[in-house]
Amino acid sequence: MRRINYAIGILSLLFFQTIIAQEEVTEITSEDTPGLVKQQIKDTIKTSKRIKIDGVAAVVGSYVILESDVDKTLIDIKTQGGDAYKNLSRCELLNQLMKDKLFSHHAIQDSVQVSDTEITNIVSSKVDYLVSQLGTMEKLLSYYGKNDEASFRQELFQIEKGRALAERMQDKVLSEVEITPEEVRQWFNKIPKDQLPVFGAELEISQIVKTPKVSEEETERIVNRLKEMKRDVEENGASFSFKAILNSKDEASRKDGGAYSINKKSPLVKEFKDVAYSLEEGEISDPFETTYGWHILMVEKIRGQELDIRHILLIPKVSDDAMEEAKNELNTIRKRIEEGELTFEEAALNFSDQKETKFEGGKLRNPVNFDTRFELTKMDPKLYNQVRDLKENEISLPVLETNDRTDEVLGYKILKVGKRYDEHVVNFSQDYLKIQELALRDKQQKTLEKWTQSKIKETYISLSTDNKGCNFSSNWLKK
Repeated sequence: MRRINYAIGILSLLFFQTIIAQEEVTEITSEDTPGLVKQQIKDTIKTSKRIKIDGVAAVVGSYVILESDVDKTLIDIKTQGGDAYKNLSRCELLNQLMKDKLFSHHAIQDSVQVSDTEITNIVSSKVDYLVSQLGTMEKLLSYYGKNDEASFRQELFQIEKGRALAERMQDKVLSEVEITPEEVRQWFNKIPKDQLPVFGAELEISQIVKTPKVSEEETERIVNRLKEMKRDVEENGASFSFKAILNSKDEASRKDGGAYSINKKSPLVKEFKDVAYSLEEGEISDPFETTYGWHILMVEKIRGQELDIRHILLIPKVSDDAMEEAKNELNTIRKRIEEGELTFEEAALNFSDQKETKFEGGKLRNPVNFDTRFELTKMDPKLYNQVRDLKENEISLPVLETNDRTDEVLGYKILKVGKRYDEHVVNFSQDYLKIQELALRDKQQKTLEKWTQSKIKETYISLSTDNKGCNFSSNWLKK
């Protein structure tokens, strides 16, 4: 369900026009509307300064959903969503939007935190993407009928914050949902034999990575540059943010002055999080190394387990000679394996520079479910292109490896395709991990639905007369 919410957020919430007027709200509110909700709606009207365009489709807690929201979102989703959404009805969409607002409303009630820095970063990335697609900011504002960039960003900020709150609330609801092997077995046995899913062709992939050595002189040069930046900020009051914009090689955060909002579960390398959580508010770290390069990091704000940080990443340059040496070493390793002198697994353990895979014989794990099998139609395109022509147990020639975030050259690798699995009807023992994932997802879906039904009972809900005729999957009418 979370994936459904997120897809709707990406495809449609961006286009919402939260245009509210007192006349429309009075059509849906009544004497039994809670005073707090009335005041929140009035505050929304006062701060948004909108003009009258349409009516209100529904109110969920303190959130208002307009008829135009539903209509335009339905068009956007069907336009961009492809066949998966072509049969989506207006009532089904309204039902999903109301669920999103229910999660957002209770996230606020439960004091779920989403930092403004995090949302600002998301908004900046989306605006940059839209400008790149349309050409200029002026064209973007014209396309969405906005007068200025500031108001467009503010409206998008509110949309993204609501989406983030809904996702965090869902995460909170699902945080303790687990599934036992017996539950997996029972779930699988309930599937009729003629309805068992078919899994596409899959393969196992292993790799050996050689990272060319950076010279001591180059490392010293990078570390000294970072030390000088730190000193300039601490002693001369220079802007850390400005230095990140000018110097950082982290393209994802550079335009925002190196800013990130992180928590203990953020998908960052351990060394980075260890340094971040060792600093006091306002403190800047000494230069430290991760697999991405060398960093300095400043903590701007500490909010319990969440941190607003900025960092600067510099990547040492590798000489052409070092690159050639790494490539030649992999060619030698490949030859020794093909001649039977050692196995691929032994070579990975003894020679690979990638800690994450070397102790498993170089085997890659699918980031979706951590299985060792990759379905061909769902593989990362970059990886697919690297292995698509390899036969079972064949080893590739050295392949240039680059950093997905920075496009910097990391070194070379050789890849091996292990066992191939043809398209087949699901088998419990062979496909247990995938079955476990499906069973867990079903249990999570039911948990979210149970939570939704219980929260509907204690939340103020109101629907316009036209929408009361919808056959909702959730009991919004509280019958």
